[in-house]
Amino acid sequence: MESYISVYKANFYSGLIMGLITVIYTLILYAIDFMFNPYQGYVFYIVQAVVLFIFIKSYRENYKNGYITYGQAFASGIVISLFTAIIYAIFIYILYTFIDTDLVNKQLAFIEETFVKAGLPQAIIDSGLKMQKKFLQPAIYAPTKLLSSLLTGTILSLFVAIFIKKENNALIYNSEGE
Repeated sequence: MESYISVYKANFYSGLIMGLITVIYTLILYAIDFMFNPYQGYVFYIVQAVVLFIFIKSYRENYKNGYITYGQAFASGIVISLFTAIIYAIFIYILYTFIDTDLVNKQLAFIEETFVKAGLPQAIIDSGLKMQKKFLQPAIYAPTKLLSSLLTGTILSLFVAIFIKKENNALIYNSEGE
């Protein structure tokens, strides 16, 4: 008889590892002053999808006897993404609060430059920057990052689960594999 292990417990370490990958990726971007490059996010979506694929496939092979439904694969991806988002939000809070307290101002300068290049009037730029400054405070920005990271992970899990699912045909094989 197989012992049941929850999807949370089975995917905990995968979420921790993916969270660490996210933190390391962000630290590299920070070190090379690439934090506000608009294309780096797309690169990370690819990295995140590949890592999710590997971890969900590992979950299928190690905990589901090589078979997994779409829903189980999707749930696994959400759990991994949840742990990743929690780690990333904590890191963002630490980064903006302790590591680089001027990061908010750097981000606001980048946003202002983007607005100016877009040809927006100064009144709109000023009101936009005022609003952004409120949302970029670490106590607000970290939970926002948690939610956005979880949403991104959920969307990626929807797609990755399509390629991971491998359902057992009960008409051909019974539960003992005979």
